[in-house]
Amino acid sequence: MAEFWKSLPGWVRNVVVPIVVLIVLWNVLWAVLSLVGAIVAFAVKALIVVGIAAAVVILVKKAAKS
Repeated sequence: MAEFWKSLPGWVRNVVVPIVVLIVLWNVLWAVLSLVGAIVAFAVKALIVVGIAAAVVILVKKAAKS
C-alpha cells in the first residue's frame, strides 16, 4: 500500500485524496445526524402517544365512576 501511495502524483495525494476524504466524512456525519434525529423524533412521537393514551384512560375511569 505504501508503494501505491508513493506512486501517486503529488497533486493527487495533496488535493484529490483530502477532498474525497472530506466528502466521505461529510456524508457519514450527516447519516449519523439523520439517524439521531430520526430516533429523537420517534421518541417524541411515542411520548405524545403515551400521554394521549394516559389521558384517555384517566378520562374513561372518571366517566365510569360517575
